[in-house]
Amino acid sequence: MGMYLALASVSDATIERLHADPPLIWQLVLPDQPEAVTEARAQMAQQPGFLGRLFGRRAAPPSSPPSPPLDLQADEGELGEAGNLEKAWHGIHYLLTGTAWEGDAPLNFLLAGGREVDGIEIGYGPARTFTAAETRDIAVALARVSDEELRRRFAPDEMMRLEIYPEIWDRDPEEDDTLGYLMESVASLRETLGTVVGRGYGLLVTIT
Repeated sequence: MGMYLALASVSDATIERLHADPPLIWQLVLPDQPEAVTEARAQMAQQPGFLGRLFGRRAAPPSSPPSPPLDLQADEGELGEAGNLEKAWHGIHYLLTGTAWEGDAPLNFLLAGGREVDGIEIGYGPARTFTAAETRDIAVALARVSDEELRRRFAPDEMMRLEIYPEIWDRDPEEDDTLGYLMESVASLRETLGTVVGRGYGLLVTIT
């Protein structure tokens, strides 16, 4: 068990569909369970708006039929297709921003920024999307930070103080090379971003 960050490459058209019809996110997260989309729509239909919550009213079922499933292109993918940072995501965020949860855009993209897919919790919070243009900006910003600089930013004691998940950073490097683990994940992230940008796509980011 644990908290895992996964990425999927999605077109801008798919991103717009997700924000127009948030339950469609389950088509990417649980592609083998089409009933998840139906169940999410039913749950959202029962959620009252602000005035409804204020006066104890329930929302009426939607009058219009649900939109069709996502028509994904061959090089779009389900969650994790574009990469899975597993438990390295928080350590990478620290190397990129020097913070536990904050940092400047676009290098804080693993934990912040983009646009939330409203109303649907995917593990730890909602999924977030970055358009193709935003993803290009992320890739450019990451390319400007060398591996040598990221290695210099590795500060085990500070990372433990800040409770950077999964709090393994002070282990003996002879027994558990945690910096090497992070740098391997950074290399994977660089490759992922290059592939997604090359496709002309954006990103879907989740922590589950």
